[in-house]
Amino acid sequence: TGARSALLALDGINDVQIELAPATPTAPIGAAGHGQPAPLQAIPGVRQVIAVSSGKGGVGKSTVAVNLACALAQQGLRVALLDADIYGPNAPTMLGVADRSPEVSGSGDSQRLIPIESCGLAMVSMGLLIGPDQPVIWRGPMLNGIIRQFLYQVEWGVRDVLVVDLPPGTGDAQLSLAQAVPMAGVVIVTTPQQVALQDARRGLAMFQQLGVPVLGVVENMSWFSPPDQPERRYPIFGSGGGQTLAQEAGVPLLGQIPMELPVQEGGDSGRPVTLAQPESTAATALQHIARRLLELTSP
Repeated sequence: TGARSALLALDGINDVQIELAPATPTAPIGAAGHGQPAPLQAIPGVRQVIAVSSGKGGVGKSTVAVNLACALAQQGLRVALLDADIYGPNAPTMLGVADRSPEVSGSGDSQRLIPIESCGLAMVSMGLLIGPDQPVIWRGPMLNGIIRQFLYQVEWGVRDVLVVDLPPGTGDAQLSLAQAVPMAGVVIVTTPQQVALQDARRGLAMFQQLGVPVLGVVENMSWFSPPDQPERRYPIFGSGGGQTLAQEAGVPLLGQIPMELPVQEGGDSGRPVTLAQPESTAATALQHIARRLLELTSP
């Protein structure tokens, strides 16, 4: 399989055995007669898990996840990032480590991946295990398996927060994470555009149905300000959508992030905007969101 080949290509890996989980029942979540889910299993050394999700692609979810992880680290926390966007792993590029591969410790059943360190984070991603143009063509059971491996077979060490960048939508990855590990909560990323809000509502409702706390909504691409007129705001994708979604769900609007060139430049250069230009409007908004998350998840 593609998963076996990718793992065998790592230095120190001599053999790989992949166990496929039984197919998920087709009955709706919570349907009677299907028993109770397996108990949630905490990650040793990790105090809390915060997921970042979106209803659709193209809303800047991964950019928000990477920069929130960096902003939390700037607050003095020990932060790790799990790029669980298996089909579209972008975190290695955004953190400037796309050309690196994780090492492996131990042998046999005790083998563990060692995260890549960059920008103050420990990070694991499928993008570190495959070629830059290699697609991942997996069904649900294999996706579930690799997510569990990334959760429990990585030397995360002692971490205050593990930020998980989920793929867009409401699919196997979200269900696998929610049924595997206890989470402090999930952040829903959207843009003000109506089509994005419709999908964000579905994603938010899914996590509520799964019993995962929704920490709040982040509205990305809220407005554009010309560099020579920073006081002017142009709501290219509409306005007020994030606030409306948050009010409908009874959760806070954690913040609004403008469209700024430094955000794109940081993602492409491997130096996230929260580190490269911490005084920019977007970075300031992300730092504010990180502080709000700390307030919401503090014991």
